[in-house]
Amino acid sequence: MPSEEFVHGMLYVSLTVVGVPGNTAVILAFFLLLHKENQLLPADAIVLHLACANLLVVGVRCLLEIVASFRLASIFGDIGCKAVIFVYRTSRSLSIWLTFVLSAYQCLSIAPPGSRWASARALVAHYLGFVFLFLWILNTCMSSAAILFSFGRQNNSSMTNHGINVLYCYVHFPSKLSKEANGAAQVGRDVVPMALMTVASLIILVFLYKHSQQVKGLRSSSGGSGRSGGAEQRAAKAVVVLVTLYVALYGIDNGLWVYTLTVRRTMSSSLISDLRIFFSSLYAALSPLVIIVSNRKVNGRLRCVVQEKPVKEKATSLSTM
Repeated sequence: MPSEEFVHGMLYVSLTVVGVPGNTAVILAFFLLLHKENQLLPADAIVLHLACANLLVVGVRCLLEIVASFRLASIFGDIGCKAVIFVYRTSRSLSIWLTFVLSAYQCLSIAPPGSRWASARALVAHYLGFVFLFLWILNTCMSSAAILFSFGRQNNSSMTNHGINVLYCYVHFPSKLSKEANGAAQVGRDVVPMALMTVASLIILVFLYKHSQQVKGLRSSSGGSGRSGGAEQRAAKAVVVLVTLYVALYGIDNGLWVYTLTVRRTMSSSLISDLRIFFSSLYAALSPLVIIVSNRKVNGRLRCVVQEKPVKEKATSLSTM
């Protein structure tokens, strides 16, 4: 096996080792919380949905990249390629839009009670199920091109320059116009939520800055040393970190995608496609770590699970004596 393929495979192994357990832990923590409290707050439901989408991104695409790196790519036929690329694109775009929904909801959450924005937050919370349904329908429809244009590697003899090599499959477009139109739709689908979540994050940062200035003023006037913060502030900071991570990694991803659309021969090398998949999968692998560290509910549930396990083992050993 060439060293390039080995390094490629090991990179995706590292993403899988981090991303699958991380997202699974977040999902498990929220299900335990749901079992205990019989309900989830809207922000928690969004994070749970985001973790599910990220788990699909890492579990589907990274595992298949590993399989392809170790020269098992021939197992994918046309149907397998269509299914894999469709699921990956749908879950990837869902991850993007859910990150935007999370940032927008958190932006509304820091609005003062009784304001117009607080009313909008209550409206979003009430219809959150419809928001999820709309996002699923939107992203499923926008990913439908993968069903038409994805083929197995055994059919590569009929491919033209209007295609993209993704190592174990080919995404083949019938013409340059269809390729550019599909690419423009994907870039627009990513750039729109990117711009909106950036605006929401800037609003959050302005609020946090003003809040810290007010706290400093209160400290200086009262001579106290109280701590600023609260659940909303901690959650807002975590959302800003997630959005920053998204903009950095998906910004590179979309930049490489635009480059792919502008060069003539992308079928001869899969390097650009590999880099795009890696950076988009990197967000899905790292975001659960941010959630686990910053979300006290997730952190607390996971600690309870870890602490309960040795207690149960100890009780079992005592009962057998």
